[in-house]
Amino acid sequence: MRIDKFLKVSRIIKRRTVANEACDAGRVSVNGKVAKASCEVKPGDIVEIRFGERHISVRIEDVKEHTLKNDASSLYTVIDNN
Repeated sequence: MRIDKFLKVSRIIKRRTVANEACDAGRVSVNGKVAKASCEVKPGDIVEIRFGERHISVRIEDVKEHTLKNDASSLYTVIDNN
């Protein structure tokens, strides 16, 4: 699955266009490398996102095309959130 779609499905970022813009701006990295929106992700990958002063790191646990709002947080585990 593409990183921009994963960020939207997992509700880490609410809209896919915003996820796409974050990738284009170089604020998203996968396994330590800056990721384009088309970067493919799989379970076990570490995703880091920078929102200005905030920084969040998550490990992908599962990849699903669609998920309910209540189940979205089960797709990842937060490693660092500051």
